[in-house]
Amino acid sequence: TPSEPQEPLDYQHSGYGELENKTKGKLQKQICQVVLDHFEKQYTAELGDAWSSVRDVLTLPWCWQHALLLNRFSRCPGLESSLAEQGYHPAFPAALPYLPAAFRCYIRPAPGRFPAQKHQPGKLKEYYLLNAASLLPVLALEVKDGEDVLDLCAAPGGKSVAILQCACPGHFHCNEYDDLRSRWLEQTIESFIPDALINLVMVSKLDGRKIGDLQPESYDKVLVDAPCSNDRSWLFSADPQQAVLRLMQRKELSSLQFQLLRSAIKALRPGGSLVYSTCTLSKAENSDVINLIRNSCRDVMPVDISELARGVSQEFTFLSGTQQHELLVLPEKGRAWGPIKSNI
Repeated sequence: TPSEPQEPLDYQHSGYGELENKTKGKLQKQICQVVLDHFEKQYTAELGDAWSSVRDVLTLPWCWQHALLLNRFSRCPGLESSLAEQGYHPAFPAALPYLPAAFRCYIRPAPGRFPAQKHQPGKLKEYYLLNAASLLPVLALEVKDGEDVLDLCAAPGGKSVAILQCACPGHFHCNEYDDLRSRWLEQTIESFIPDALINLVMVSKLDGRKIGDLQPESYDKVLVDAPCSNDRSWLFSADPQQAVLRLMQRKELSSLQFQLLRSAIKALRPGGSLVYSTCTLSKAENSDVINLIRNSCRDVMPVDISELARGVSQEFTFLSGTQQHELLVLPEKGRAWGPIKSNI
């Protein structure tokens, strides 16, 4: 998921036509044809008619949108009124009664985004730029104060930050196996969480496939935002040879995802909740993985999250025909969020 854009772009007061004109004549990302051809074949078969409109959004970065998740630990006077003046509105309405008042996320129909804030040691950022759909797995988890929480694949840290906007866990374990991404995660936590709460957060670099054996039945809530084939970024792979290699290795991801999920279930206390999410449309990495887990772990019970879907249906487009324990966000113009798949 394009969770934290790095280069500030200020498209304030811009609509689609104006944005499209701004991008003409400038160096633009080039679509990787081998990836597009692969997606065309796979997603036409899996999504049917829905793929056409999804493809139109994924291949046109100028129409992508970014949301602002405000940091409840940082004072930002005037920010919300400024956002309102620029057409932003709260993304998650009162239809979600369990949301705390401190959870504030702003979106607008027009493409573009706010400038990104740079990391400054000792100073908290005021907001986190993200794809609004990436917050749905966090909301589905419904973390409450005092609960012990595991974010199994936590980098770059957007969902970890979002969890801490919702509640104050008793213990919060943020894990990231990759060394470079782990450093990114640590920096994100430092940028958004005050020193007084840092002692609640443990950042580790463990192999997520082993955490369940190392810490069995230790957590009330577990989030598995699994490594996946990131459809948005793969479409713009700069190296065609690397793209071909990625596509060849794509089938191996579902095995990794299954192992991570199985480990996460072991780490979950009886009666606890787990959310599995990806940022790909791929059925092999979404529904197929969940079905495999359900067939191999008989004590896992799916939870109906259709109420969450109804509560945010004004802002997000969901694939129809999915089961009640799963949501697949489909990007479309004006609501260019996703793809995000959540299962609980």
